[in-house]
Amino acid sequence: MTTLEQDIVSMAIRAKKAARSLVTLSTEAKNQALLQMAETINSKRDFIQAENEKDLLNGKEKGLSAAMLDRLELSDKVIDSMMAGLREVAQLPDPVGEVEKMVKRPNGLLVGRMRIPLGVIGMIYESRPNVTVDAAALCLKAGNAIVLRGGSEAIHSNMALASVLQDSLVSQGIAADSVQVIPVTDRAAVNSMLAQEEYIDLIIPRGGEGLIRFVSETSRIPVLKHYKGVCHIYVDRDADLEKATPILLNSKAQRPGVCNALEGVLLHKDIAEGYLPVFVKAMKKAGVKLLGCSESVKIVPDMTPAMESDWGTEFLNLTLCVKVVSDMDEAFAYIDTYGSQHTENIITENYSNAQRFIAEVDASAVMVNASTRFNDGGELGLGTEIGISTTKLHAYGPMGLEELTTRKFIVYGQGQIRG
Repeated sequence: MTTLEQDIVSMAIRAKKAARSLVTLSTEAKNQALLQMAETINSKRDFIQAENEKDLLNGKEKGLSAAMLDRLELSDKVIDSMMAGLREVAQLPDPVGEVEKMVKRPNGLLVGRMRIPLGVIGMIYESRPNVTVDAAALCLKAGNAIVLRGGSEAIHSNMALASVLQDSLVSQGIAADSVQVIPVTDRAAVNSMLAQEEYIDLIIPRGGEGLIRFVSETSRIPVLKHYKGVCHIYVDRDADLEKATPILLNSKAQRPGVCNALEGVLLHKDIAEGYLPVFVKAMKKAGVKLLGCSESVKIVPDMTPAMESDWGTEFLNLTLCVKVVSDMDEAFAYIDTYGSQHTENIITENYSNAQRFIAEVDASAVMVNASTRFNDGGELGLGTEIGISTTKLHAYGPMGLEELTTRKFIVYGQGQIRG
């Protein structure tokens, strides 16, 4: 075993030990630690930004794009947002210890299910150092230890934030090893981390599709993954078209580079001829490039014909596919073929069609008459999220505090034995 492997194993063992101590931590103690983290980040702002500046300078030398540098920068606004996030998590209800479905069995046993922490979370992520704080906050509140491996481009920022978070934990009598950041950029550290199934209970990768596929293929530990967000809106024959245009515009153009942005529009053939010119005009005004099916191009000839490779693409920019479909069944077939189980929407005033869409479409969020951009932990009432899962075990959709716990059976008896 190499020295690096030994270091990763040691971190995982210490995280497991810290996780055991977090199980009995009171809600008040966790909340106080989160508030202390916010105060310490504020008091160490200059130190954090000085370390962040090292990453920004390295990034510029390596030719990182302006968008990547923007994600990397810990500006005053970003730091204020991190502090607000910590305080927000402190205000959220604590799921740990909740008992659900306590029932009395015929033999007198009381059987319930109690929410408990998952244990140790391993998180692998790219670019944004604020994820270090967000993930640590959620895991601490849910009673989990966390081992974080950020991108090499943010190593100084992540290590600075880790030291600040650990100082805060220690000041509150909580094990510093509850939050650890792997201190090396060597890719081999990821491989070693993914082999620690004895100590790490769950891996959450957050980044591009390439990173997530690598983690999924390499890990010995269960992985909660989300390869991409190919989100669609089906505009039904019974849609209120005055509602449709603002919903479609918001879904695509408000923030096109995120996973819950719209990538494909399906229009019922009965409304296509009348509505498509209106839709195209609104989208072009917003700077959106439209790639249309052959039927769409017949109706609006100046649309760009879509290629087969365009269907199901996560563009993450102001590009959008448009297809005319004959009915809901064709829309379902398209979504089944090209969707990513992220977010699927219908615009309709037909209650039966809305209910059928909700029942039959398989996605982590299925919506009626609303923007795809609402598939977000904060918008859905979770307070915040650690990521969005498009797998079904053990979470589906945005992952908040409850999704960072599991349930165990608890049984109260009075001497019963099994016959």
